[in-house]
Amino acid sequence: MRIDCQSHIFPRAYIDVLAQNPYPPQIELRCTAQDNSDGSACSDASIGERSSRREIPSISSAQHGNEFVITYGDVQQFRLLEEMYLPKRKLQDMDRAGIDMALISTNIPGPCMLAPHLAIKGAQAINDAIAEMIQQHPDRFAGLASLPWQDVDATIDEMDRAHNLGFCGVMLYSHIGGRPVDDPAFDPIYNHAQTKELPIVLHPTVPTWGEAIKDHSMIPMMGLQVDTSFALLRLILGGVLERHPRLKVVMPHVGGVLPYMMGRIEHQTEVMGRGREHIKQPPSTYMRGIYLDTVSPSAQALRYAYEFSGPEHLVFGTDHPWVDPQLFVTLIEEMDIPDSEKTQIFGGNAAELFGLSI
Repeated sequence: MRIDCQSHIFPRAYIDVLAQNPYPPQIELRCTAQDNSDGSACSDASIGERSSRREIPSISSAQHGNEFVITYGDVQQFRLLEEMYLPKRKLQDMDRAGIDMALISTNIPGPCMLAPHLAIKGAQAINDAIAEMIQQHPDRFAGLASLPWQDVDATIDEMDRAHNLGFCGVMLYSHIGGRPVDDPAFDPIYNHAQTKELPIVLHPTVPTWGEAIKDHSMIPMMGLQVDTSFALLRLILGGVLERHPRLKVVMPHVGGVLPYMMGRIEHQTEVMGRGREHIKQPPSTYMRGIYLDTVSPSAQALRYAYEFSGPEHLVFGTDHPWVDPQLFVTLIEEMDIPDSEKTQIFGGNAAELFGLSI
């Protein structure tokens, strides 16, 4: 069985919430199906400007040609084609790649990047959309809950609500609206996730230091993965995993740069005595308890992750719809490892980690 542990949607209800955010990240309706139905060019306008002239098409509309642009000020922007995220399209792409089940989460920005009064609405909008997908296709989809991390009490409430809806894990982005993930204020959330046995799945977001690397597309090229690596290193060095030893964490993109850098990190902690204030064991001890997903278009990187973490801590992922799922299927199929280990990586590990029935 193949279980995709990194697969995304971007529901219209969340777009509507994001459109109200008073500061970056923000969203613009770049093009609608109606705009270019006659072949004319699409014009740039904000959702607010467009909605003053016409209603934004409903997600249930027959037209699904809407194009949005998510902007982070002048630092970064991402194009979002609504049709790519529709459940029907996702199921078609899953079938082509032989993927049995996908764990659904949202793309960036997560609700933790929104103004506080919008964060809860955003998280609920995402989770309700995922819950509807699960209800319609319970054998194909499972849910990873989005949370309003900046509000601890609201996050715990939403985690409970999502858990009651059958969600099997929660999302954590590489920073919480600029706050580091090892901020002690978030400890009650980590403790609650541990108690509920809900794995935490890390995901990149645009770094707070994105201004320094905004040229040459270096943010999506490398900055996202490096920032997520810093986030996981904070969970380790900040003592989050020390204080919550039963907390399960999934790190995307074969661990970012951390497996490759672990020798230098441990030389700093174990030989130089730096950064050990909150940990009792070498960083690699915590790191080897982390699950890494296989989203890297590199056989060499995948092999390195396999040798670093072992087959029992790798989980299959695709980053759909950003990448063709077949690419990652082929990379695993072509690995020179026993078929039993491929079975673990493709689905066995995820089924056990997330408590899925297969």
